[in-house]
Amino acid sequence: MNEYDFVIIGGGAAGFAAALKADELDVKTLMVNRGPIGGTCVNVGCVPTKYLLTALELKKRALVNHYSGLGFTLKEFDFRKLLDGKDELVKKLRREKYEKVLESLENVDYIDGSARFSSNSEIVVNGEKIKFKKALIATGAKPRILTIGGVEDVKDRILTHIEALELKKALDSVVIIGGRAQALEFAQIFARAGSEVTLLQRSIRIMPTAEPELAIELEDILGEEGVNINTSVKIRRLERAGEGVRVHAEVRGKEKVFEAQYVFFATGRSPNTHNLGLENTDVKTNEKGFVIVDETLKAGKNIYAAGDVIGEPMLETVAAKEGFTAATNALEEKNIKIDYRVVPKVVFTDPQLASVGLTDREAQKFTECSCRTVEISNVPKALILGEERGLIKMVVDAKTKEILGVHILAYNAAEMIHEAAMVIRNRMTVDEVIDTLHVFPTMSEAIKLAALSFKGDISKMPCCAL
Repeated sequence: MNEYDFVIIGGGAAGFAAALKADELDVKTLMVNRGPIGGTCVNVGCVPTKYLLTALELKKRALVNHYSGLGFTLKEFDFRKLLDGKDELVKKLRREKYEKVLESLENVDYIDGSARFSSNSEIVVNGEKIKFKKALIATGAKPRILTIGGVEDVKDRILTHIEALELKKALDSVVIIGGRAQALEFAQIFARAGSEVTLLQRSIRIMPTAEPELAIELEDILGEEGVNINTSVKIRRLERAGEGVRVHAEVRGKEKVFEAQYVFFATGRSPNTHNLGLENTDVKTNEKGFVIVDETLKAGKNIYAAGDVIGEPMLETVAAKEGFTAATNALEEKNIKIDYRVVPKVVFTDPQLASVGLTDREAQKFTECSCRTVEISNVPKALILGEERGLIKMVVDAKTKEILGVHILAYNAAEMIHEAAMVIRNRMTVDEVIDTLHVFPTMSEAIKLAALSFKGDISKMPCCAL
């Protein structure tokens, strides 16, 4: 029977970060993975979707710009070729960033297969028993499809992000169920590819946990692009409609029927814990099946867990941080904890919706807070770019002036949010941000302008006021 000091189940971001740490410590390690190496992000998540979003943003900018004297003609738009380019990028990154990395790890063996725990010190892989001292569960999660009437009857008309990224051509029409990051990103992908898009969201607005002002503004922008957004929706049932699907729903108390070629489920994720044999260990799961861990990512006596399999926030960078931290704690017997307070989150629509820290509502639960919301049209670089739609909201402790949260809806917000993350991580105040020189003209100036708005009316200040 083979024996290892450390076993990693899963080959995504969390698993690879853990493998790097184990190799650094010269620990005899085994990684077991089923399916494409690299996990969700590189294969069917961040990389392919952002490739499509960026390409379709370029298409939009080629057709619509605000510069006098410039006009462009789109010579070609072939969605199938665009998908081929996406596939090539995924293949390249999977090879360069995962397969080659794994090959370079001297202390890490790899098995392609399914692992199942038979005890707290043994797994079975492809029929072979393997003993271990420590283990990490990093099996990720999969798309969740709602169990509503008619689902089984229209299986061939249902998409998740996985099937959507394998399409051969642009859709004629699609109904998207959901209203958070994935739903919004795919709504824009489909709309800009020429599809008729209807979005059904159960909450009173899209992105219900985001700052309301920003979510409402983004809803308006997507609506202007042709996305038919319906909120306060209860899905009743699905039924076949010729070569398409019909969605019966209640919208704000009224019965409505929506028809499309496909229905796309963006309704959350379920953990990959089925058939792991967790019942043979001391590892526990919650009512949704996610592995329960403590603050050090410990799930059992000698078993840790990291990444999407432990639940929100399901972000690639968080999974990697958790995997590295879990491996460090397991192999060096440390008790490191992750500061989730400074995790930046982004919806990669155009404009992008980015946030870090507390919302206005969250901050008010424990302190008196002060907030300011500034229109992006006050940022000179936004005017230069012709990207004036959007807002930035800053949440501040009214007494100490410490910045508790920054929320941005703007072109390039995903790049801007990093400064905000450092501001919050270092517990900086409004005055300290104002005292920090920013390059002019840049979109990041919006953060300084938001801080300046606590001092006065920024619309009456000149460029580079301080």
